[in-house]
Amino acid sequence: MIFDTILIANRGEIACRVIRTTRAMGYRTVAVVTEPDAGAPHALAADLAVPIGDARAYLDGAAIIDAARRAGAQAVHPGYGFLSENADFARACAAAGLVLIGPPPDAMALMGDKGAAKAAMVAAGVPCLPGYQGADQSDAVLLAEGVRIGFPLMVKASAGGGGKGMRLVADADALPEALARARSEAGKAFGDETLILERALLCPRHVEIQVFADNYGNAIHLGERDCSVQRRHQKVVEEAPSPAVDDALRARMGQAAVDAARACGYVGAGTVEFLLEGGDFFFLEMNTRLQVEHPVTEAVAGMDLVEWQIRVARGEALPLRQEQVALSGHAIEVRLYAEDPAQDFLPQAGRVLRWRAPPGLRVDHALASGQAVSPDYDPMLAKIIAHGPDRETARRRLIAGLEATEVLGLTTNRAFLAAVLRHEGFASGAATTAFLDQDFIGDATLSSAVPDATTLALAAFLLATRSVDPFAPRFGWSNGPRPLHRFRLAAGEGVQEVALRFAPGPVVELAEGPALRITALDGGLCRYLADGIAAALPYALDGDTLHLDGLALRDVTLAPPQAAQTGGDGRLLAPMAGKVVQVAAQPGEAVAQGQVIAVLEAMKMEHPLKAPVAGRLDTLAVQPGQQVAARALVAVITPDETGQGET
Repeated sequence: MIFDTILIANRGEIACRVIRTTRAMGYRTVAVVTEPDAGAPHALAADLAVPIGDARAYLDGAAIIDAARRAGAQAVHPGYGFLSENADFARACAAAGLVLIGPPPDAMALMGDKGAAKAAMVAAGVPCLPGYQGADQSDAVLLAEGVRIGFPLMVKASAGGGGKGMRLVADADALPEALARARSEAGKAFGDETLILERALLCPRHVEIQVFADNYGNAIHLGERDCSVQRRHQKVVEEAPSPAVDDALRARMGQAAVDAARACGYVGAGTVEFLLEGGDFFFLEMNTRLQVEHPVTEAVAGMDLVEWQIRVARGEALPLRQEQVALSGHAIEVRLYAEDPAQDFLPQAGRVLRWRAPPGLRVDHALASGQAVSPDYDPMLAKIIAHGPDRETARRRLIAGLEATEVLGLTTNRAFLAAVLRHEGFASGAATTAFLDQDFIGDATLSSAVPDATTLALAAFLLATRSVDPFAPRFGWSNGPRPLHRFRLAAGEGVQEVALRFAPGPVVELAEGPALRITALDGGLCRYLADGIAAALPYALDGDTLHLDGLALRDVTLAPPQAAQTGGDGRLLAPMAGKVVQVAAQPGEAVAQGQVIAVLEAMKMEHPLKAPVAGRLDTLAVQPGQQVAARALVAVITPDETGQGET
């Protein structure tokens, strides 16, 4: 196949990563851009950028093929996500004379259907868990099959991935609701509501094998990645190799993965995912695309997988045989998300006020200071990858890299990721898929942070001196005792108080605590001395809000006291910006505490909004299809006297 221009049918860090390799290989690159992504970094990184429509246009295969035609592209790289595993899109590309840099449509269709894929794996002798993947999708059949399989079990979208349309069900009573939510998410995310059921393993490892095949019958594997640290079935930390896999097990799992690839006539890069418990492993699914976590394999294998994809797509044979594959060192990757771990990892949208990637590590991202993070897309901001001669070195390097990462303007999971890497359960290499739900429960990063005295003092100083020069000679001058200033600073739902004095220097003296000397306000860094030790914190001001040390603080010293808007007053607020996709109760109805009032769709996931108290629904402020802002009023419930609600 001959081509010189490649369109990347994706966005964000995915598109930027693919563009990096394609341009290095001498190809002209074309980006596609939706309305929310106008001026986005991936559009600026490509040679050409073609607008394709509204926020959902990355899923519009016809629009993308038309963009390729208009830009003169002969090949399409789908990245990962969106249309990357869509067999119909692959066929449409072929019909339009475009080379899709991915597997054949038939292989994509087979492995993209979890039910059909599992049947094919059973026939190929690949170990599988018991389950149901039948054509009858009625509730009656699914409920009966769930009882037959036994609990706990997994409900999965047959066409899905990434944790969408997936539910862990503990008992028969919870199955109907799980089926309804999984169907709804699957339909919205993949256009297919078909579900499968599968026996759940509660504490396995998630280990996947990177496979590669060409058009000449050659297929190899490039070792494994351990993706056991997960939240809601979405990967948080990935590493290669797995701490639980030795050479003998690697050979067995690798051969099973190659058998799976051969069974579906696979070509290109793919990943065969397994659940590992003890020495036994079971087929989970095959991802017919490049994986988000492919950088850790690239690090230990010393090769560029996107380059391999392009070479195979243009008709070249694999450059290595299995016996020539050599893995070196250890690599770990974390996914930096715009989400709030203290609010059950609610996705965040907003504007990045400051972004600095850590030096010395690989960082795949498409971020820039001032960039908007839209609620229309997945909240992943960046991937940070560390490589070292051994696992401990890679782990330490990644912790240091996270500490050096600067991202201000919206809440992220940065501190949470560093805490995961520091945890003894992860450091020892013993983490399973149950790690976050069992070993990590109670970690401080899962609760709202309370600013320490130093952070509060610096925040009060920065907010108080927004319109004055603190390094002017008369700053803090007084011909008498310096007055004590009392500040009230709002941080999240709480208000913190700090008392301090200002002195020339400038110096901030805490009423109780050490004096802090501010040495410079340099390029968004507040440099200071505390007890003679130099330190610095990045900061950014956005109107009356100061972003400092992962916190958003406002000076409410002169604001009138207000009652905290907690669940006790019956007000239900939207936890994030999004679209109301369902209203489950009406004004005048009696509702129980925890009852679903509405369902909000944001960041490609559905979020049930539940009654904070039992009582009567007096006000419903939203309707299906409505876009709401973060903290917008959804409903008002008048609490009943007993707190139990009516039955």
